[in-house]
Amino acid sequence: MATVPFSKRTLHVVIDMQRLFIEETAWYTPAIAEILPNVMALCAARPSDTVFARFMVPRDPESAKGRWKNYYRRWSAVTLDELDVAMLDLVAPLAAVAQQGSLVDKETYSVFGSPGFSERLQAAGIDTMIFSGVETDVCVYASVLDAVDAGYRVVLAEDALASGDMKAHRVVVENLAPRLSEQIEILSTEAILNLWRE
Repeated sequence: MATVPFSKRTLHVVIDMQRLFIEETAWYTPAIAEILPNVMALCAARPSDTVFARFMVPRDPESAKGRWKNYYRRWSAVTLDELDVAMLDLVAPLAAVAQQGSLVDKETYSVFGSPGFSERLQAAGIDTMIFSGVETDVCVYASVLDAVDAGYRVVLAEDALASGDMKAHRVVVENLAPRLSEQIEILSTEAILNLWRE
C-alpha cells in the first residue's frame, strides 16, 4: 500500500502548529521544534494542497460548551482572558507560507469538527489525507479517526508529528495506528514526498 503514489486529490492537513504550542504556555510542546523542518518540507512541496488547522480557545471556561467547561477550568491559563490572542497564530515559518483560505479553525480536537470542513473535502474531490503537526495523541489522532471513518486514504507523516507527551505519541504511532494498518499508513516525510509527485 505504501508504494502506491498519491492521487492529485491529496490534501496535507497540518494540525495545531501554533505559537500556543511552541512558546512557553501551559500547552508548550518542546518537540514541535524538532518536527518543524519536516512539516515545512511537506508544506513547501504542495502549498496549494495544504491546509492549517488551528485550535481555537474560548474567552473563558464558562464560554465553552458542555463538558468543555470542565476542561477549560483546568486549562484556564490558555483561555483568551489569560492569553494573548496572537498565540493562536501559526508558528512564524508556517504563517509565511500559508495561502489565502488555507486556515481551518476548530474548537474541537478533530479538524472534522470545523463547520464546513467535510463539505470542503467533498467539493474538492479529496480522496487522500496526509497528517502532520501536534499533538499526535490528541488532535491529530482524533482527526485521523474521523478521516478513517469517512473512508479517506489516511497517511501519518511519522517524523512530522509530535506531542507534549512523547510516550503517548509513540503509543499512537507504534501501537494504535498500526492496528488499523488497512486504513492508516505511517510514512516518513521523505517517503511521502517521493510518492507525492505530479
